[in-house]
Amino acid sequence: MFNVQEISISSFAKLIVAFGAIFFVSTGIADQNPSIDLAQLSDGFNAEQKYMASCFACHSTGAAGAPKVGEGMAEEWGPRLEKGLDAVVANAINGINTMPAKGLCFDCTDDDLRALVEYMIETSQ
Repeated sequence: MFNVQEISISSFAKLIVAFGAIFFVSTGIADQNPSIDLAQLSDGFNAEQKYMASCFACHSTGAAGAPKVGEGMAEEWGPRLEKGLDAVVANAINGINTMPAKGLCFDCTDDDLRALVEYMIETSQ
């Protein structure tokens, strides 16, 4: 005899598999569109404004070890920049230690994040 719980779990599992298949198929179709170019600055992107909205909370105080931003704070960035700017940007994109991926800039493109890192470094000289 069938158990109602077994049927429900089986139906749920099939639903999850179906949604997963739809996701992967739609992702594959989207990847085939050559007109999509996500690696560019967002329209109207302003690094200073985005810093104040997304980065300021941690980078102005040094919360959780974040390098501080501001005049005279270049030494905070020195050890990080020894690995190169690309490594620092990769950390901003992927997250590092307690900083989540993209920090708090969930709508930033990779180029937006690069511009934010460059802004923070330039502002810290």
